Amino acid sequence: MSELTLKPMSSAPPPHAAAGASGASGTPAAGAPRPSVIQLVFKEKGALYAAYIPIFSEGGVFVPTTRDYKLGEDIYLLMSMPEDPQRYPVAGKVAWITPANAPGGRTQGVGVRFPADEKTRVIKLKIEEVLGTAISSTKPTQTI
Repeated sequence: MSELTLKPMSSAPPPHAAAGASGASGTPAAGAPRPSVIQLVFKEKGALYAAYIPIFSEGGVFVPTTRDYKLGEDIYLLMSMPEDPQRYPVAGKVAWITPANAPGGRTQGVGVRFPADEKTRVIKLKIEEVLGTAISSTKPTQTI
């Protein structure tokens, strides 16, 4: 069985979120939902394979969660890869939702699309390097 550890963190924006040009603090307006931050720790290559979404051109991962998200909602991930202690920050968006009691026994959660930026492109390449030839496997995953 593949092992993935999820650690919900604060719902504050990541520390690298910069203030806007207007001098705003970067804190959401009162009443606005704050983006969630989730730490994903992939301890095994099999867990990373099951979560990786190669059909997104920028890459993405499936995040098992019971929290209600909306399509397009911001979600911040801190990802750790197998045998790599570094945490990789990703400011993604919810691109699909697998509801509770989904057909086929699918795990409830969300598919997070990575942004199209250089930093995340490096993360996608790192994931694909870790997965190697497994990326083209026909083994079932938690993704589409």
